Amino acid sequence: MVRANPPSFLSNPLLAIQHTFSPYSARDKKGLARSEWFAQEGSGYNLLQRTKPQTIGYALADSPVALLAWIYEKLHDWTDKYPWTDDEILTWISIYWFSTAGPAASCRIYYEAVHSKDLPRTKASGWIGNVKLGLAYFPRELTVVPKSWGRTLGPVCYESDNATGGHFAAWETPEVIVKDLREMFGKKGGAYGVIKGKKGYDGNEARL
Repeated sequence: MVRANPPSFLSNPLLAIQHTFSPYSARDKKGLARSEWFAQEGSGYNLLQRTKPQTIGYALADSPVALLAWIYEKLHDWTDKYPWTDDEILTWISIYWFSTAGPAASCRIYYEAVHSKDLPRTKASGWIGNVKLGLAYFPRELTVVPKSWGRTLGPVCYESDNATGGHFAAWETPEVIVKDLREMFGKKGGAYGVIKGKKGYDGNEARL
């Protein structure tokens, strides 16, 4: 998920000029509408989990039906009409239910993320200049921002704009993720050789 803000003249002057004088495309408008829907109608879970995680945690750990309802809502709303099978749904729910940490752990991380003094979550929405960045855009992601916003996060070396997919794109369209990784880290990709002394290849074969 690309979490980013509009470019500002103070921190991203060139992007800010581009953003100011470039009208939003139809894709941008649809993406911002999706983002607005999520902020207004789809983010109640976030507020609860980052403020009172243990309260909902008890309910999810006590009732398999409550856990099913809590997770399935996201599987439905956060994907691009993905045809979930019963086995897939039960597999996802089982990961939460049978894990050692239990369902409450998945709520607690939201609280930890916003209450951390050493690494506040807002830092992830700002410029990180020493890490090459690849961005994949999916129309049914929770926030879908214009590309000029995404480029405020760091030195973008790869972008893909996809016609389908949502928050769980790696499950919905795994072939897209594989393609992106191969192109980004391949011999002609922007992140090729990003780790000093490592190329990601055994001879001529990629290790992806």
